[in-house]
Amino acid sequence: MFFIKNVPGWERIIRLVIGLMALAFAYQNLGASNLGVALGVMGTMLSMTGLVGYCPMCAMAGRKPDKGH
Repeated sequence: MFFIKNVPGWERIIRLVIGLMALAFAYQNLGASNLGVALGVMGTMLSMTGLVGYCPMCAMAGRKPDKGH
């Protein structure tokens, strides 16, 4: 799939850090509640958009592509 990055570098770092924190919390609370599963899904999505630099929801909302940041 070809895509144009639409997430700037500073936001990619923030998404990656928050995503990894959510995954760590989800790992600790996976069997305890549904919150662990929800945070696991959210953490996975945030981490992947941080790593790849493309967010489909931002693209649907009309966010312009990243210009070399």
